Amino acid sequence: MSLFHAVAWVDHHAAQVFQFDASQVLARQVREHARYTRQHGSSVRSEHEFFGEVCNALKGITQVLVTGSRMAQADFRHYVEKHRPEVAGQIVGWETAERMSTNELVALARRYFSMHEGMAAPMKAG
Repeated sequence: MSLFHAVAWVDHHAAQVFQFDASQVLARQVREHARYTRQHGSSVRSEHEFFGEVCNALKGITQVLVTGSRMAQADFRHYVEKHRPEVAGQIVGWETAERMSTNELVALARRYFSMHEGMAAPMKAG
């Protein structure tokens, strides 16, 4: 069975991506690679590399709910819209949330997807 739903919890240093269906959950962790250099804009480049890795972790997932703090979501959303528009099409919602357990995040996402029934099944090519 294809796991086409996921919830991603993102901050500026780590992300958790949970793909799920009714009976299983697959987890992925993405962590920032701290590399400080004296170059101007080094922290921006590091953040872009990290957000790029988060986008890579979302590859192949049809519908993603992104959660996290308002600031982290805003920064990630800006990165996605500017640098990875193909990922922007996979993201179906943004929810502000503090760090939660895996079960709490997946429950939040299941509620979200069930409330938005039009998003509950993958689109068929045709």
